[in-house]
Order: sequence, then C-alpha cells, then structure tokens
Amino acid sequence: MILTIALTLHLLAVVVWVGGMFFAHMILRPTAAELLEPPLRFPLLLKVFTRFFLWVWIAVILLWLTGLWIIWDYGGLSPMDIHIHIMLNLAGIMTLLFVYLFFIPFPQLKQATAEHNFAKAANYLNSIRRIVATNLLLGLLIILIVKLGRQLVL
Repeated sequence: MILTIALTLHLLAVVVWVGGMFFAHMILRPTAAELLEPPLRFPLLLKVFTRFFLWVWIAVILLWLTGLWIIWDYGGLSPMDIHIHIMLNLAGIMTLLFVYLFFIPFPQLKQATAEHNFAKAANYLNSIRRIVATNLLLGLLIILIVKLGRQLVL
C-alpha cells in the first residue's frame, strides 16, 4: 500500500514538473512574446514562474523522497537495472539545473524587471529558457528510459 502511494506521488510529481515545463516553454513563453510588450510580458512571466517554481520545489522534494523510498523498497540500488541508475543520474542533473535556475538567473530576472531594464531581463529570461528546455528534454528522456526499462539497448 505504501509503495502504491509512493509510486502515485512520484508519477504526479513528474506530471507537474515535466508537464509544467512543456506548457511554459512550448505554449506560454512564445504566446507571451508574440502578444505582449516587455512592460507587460516580464511581470506576467515572473508571476507565472513564481507560482510554478513553488510547485516545482514540491515536485522535486516528492520525487526524491518517493524515488528513494521506491528504490529502498525494492532492495536498494544494487539489484536495480541500468535504466534506474540512468534515471537517478539524469534526475540529479535536472535538480541541479533547477536549483541553479532558481537561485541565479531567476532573482536576476526579478531585479531587472523591477528596474524596468527589459534588455537585461531578456538575457536572464533567455538563460531560464535554455535551462527549462534542457530540463524538459531530460525529463522526457527519463520518461522514455523508464518506459523502455529493460528493453533499453545500450
């Protein structure tokens, strides 16, 4: 029963993080760039990121807690197939990228937007965009790796 709860929470956290990145990167950002001038676009994106990043923190914490619980429940890393090791390493990279994004370019974007320095804000937003795109690709790759599992040919 506890394993079922852990697996369910793990899956929901993946959906929130990866799905949110897909929406932000593929839909929200290009639409906002197309329709809104910088004085409206940057405050909107800051509000969206502020709310989304709270959910990402929750998702990251849940993913690590449930993921490690699941691994422990299956007997630790030793009996795990290679795809679990790959997933764990890629998840570590994703987490580090998000932590960097949250503590470096995101506060810089906030500051530049508050100062109405939209040229600078655009540079920070571009950094965030690249990190989100990278994490989105890594997240989708992890989903494929987990789905393929033992069928994965290395």
